[in-house]
Amino acid sequence: MLYLGCHLSSSGGFAAMCRTAHSIGANTFQFFTRNPRGGAAKAIDPADAQTLTDAQAAGALGPVIAHAPYTVNPCSRTEKTREFAVQTLSDDLRRLEYTPGNLYNFHPGSHVGQGAETGIALIAQALDQVMFPGQRTLVLLETMSGKGTELGGRFEELREIIDRCAMPEAVGVCLDTCHVHDAGYDLVHDLDGVLTEFDRVVGLSRLKALHLNDSKNPRGSHKDRHEVIGGGAIGLEALVRIASHPALRGLPMVLETPNALPGYAAEIALLREKCK
Repeated sequence: MLYLGCHLSSSGGFAAMCRTAHSIGANTFQFFTRNPRGGAAKAIDPADAQTLTDAQAAGALGPVIAHAPYTVNPCSRTEKTREFAVQTLSDDLRRLEYTPGNLYNFHPGSHVGQGAETGIALIAQALDQVMFPGQRTLVLLETMSGKGTELGGRFEELREIIDRCAMPEAVGVCLDTCHVHDAGYDLVHDLDGVLTEFDRVVGLSRLKALHLNDSKNPRGSHKDRHEVIGGGAIGLEALVRIASHPALRGLPMVLETPNALPGYAAEIALLREKCK
């Protein structure tokens, strides 16, 4: 099964997101749990949450991805920022129990000069504070481009975070193609080599989702600027190879390209056609 979707506005709730996904040919989607710049989340409507669960039970949707706000930085130098991250992650994971079996993705964070070792330890510590026995949502660390003091630009950093967690079985990875390309991994000419390296360091069994994005910048730029499918340095051919790769097909793949809904619908249709 090829699960393709895009990032959708959560303002109308799960029922609206399910309808929108269907209208653009998507069978997965991603949404922010709250304003991407932070703030309080809307109250959960159990009946609305049930519409997502029902759509998935009927086979209309695969796993979906909840995305934490960008302001979450559990390895910040500032204690107040770290506390906000823990409060937000904890609240989101409790709320996601209304839609069990889905995925929760977040950017690992930036150590802002404290060093990678300290940053990794703080991220693992935060995860230990927010995860709980019996939780039914898998937490995903997103691969990053490695700009500035950002962690997650190397597979080794993701593996070390996971290894330091008390509940490593509850943590996986979301691979962002733009980020991995910008971090220096050669998805265009050596996809199998990149996946072999990921498997060696992290384990392909921990790869649970993809952000399928082209990149405005050359490989290794550490810039993190997304481009439409086929419009950037990765290119359509390489992205089709990724989406149709036997080791990846079956994972939810979400577009975060600079598009409105008609553009997403066209990209989803294009990828479905090319990946037949």
